[in-house]
Amino acid sequence: GAYSDHINKKEKLGLTGRDITEEEALEKVIEFFDEEDSKEVKFNAYLENANIPSYDFIIKTDKGNYSAMISKKGGHIVETSFDRDVEEEKISQEQANEIGKAYLADKGFPNMKETYFIKQGNIVTINYAYNDNGIIIYPDLIKVRIALDNGEVMGIETTGYLNSHTDRKYVEPIISINEARNHLNTKLEILAENMAIIPTEWKTEINCYEFKGKVEDKEFLVYINVETGEEEDILVILETPGGTLTV
Repeated sequence: GAYSDHINKKEKLGLTGRDITEEEALEKVIEFFDEEDSKEVKFNAYLENANIPSYDFIIKTDKGNYSAMISKKGGHIVETSFDRDVEEEKISQEQANEIGKAYLADKGFPNMKETYFIKQGNIVTINYAYNDNGIIIYPDLIKVRIALDNGEVMGIETTGYLNSHTDRKYVEPIISINEARNHLNTKLEILAENMAIIPTEWKTEINCYEFKGKVEDKEFLVYINVETGEEEDILVILETPGGTLTV
């Protein structure tokens, strides 16, 4: 999906709080998982050289074993994972989108919007970006894996969010969205438009107008800088049997 490759920043803006101990991380794991489902929680390792130094735990439940990583700084959930065979697909993509959104809100990640997804083995991985009053913040990304037989959440990964999430001061657009449209290819049939923040290869962020459009049988995402009117990026949207991707 759009900007789903996490940009690892030296300063983890979403990694707030003090360093916690292994014992405190254990409490965070128990709090994150329903206590009645957690039969046993076992410390596995301290991942000192990970992108986000974390405590790794194994959670034994009646359904099987989960893994969970809790950041040393602040005690944030970094990743959870659970694997099982998912034999069939019973729920729709729209239902999966809502399940993931509700799950994230319940776990302390409100205002997340589904963007793109990929399916493998009847499990869908959905990218959710932070939605700040209609501005899609692509760097603040969380991935959620959902089983399509019963809607069970199989895991989440919050690396992008922990790298980038912060209270932002948005630049005041110098050009209007109407003026931005004039910078588009005249052949582009606009399907949707909104404000967005996108990351750059220099680990900065740009405020843009995001235009989703179509030229003949191909769909595109075009990003126009709200200050300069320059075209910052173009992505091609690929609809595949396994999901909606961008390149």
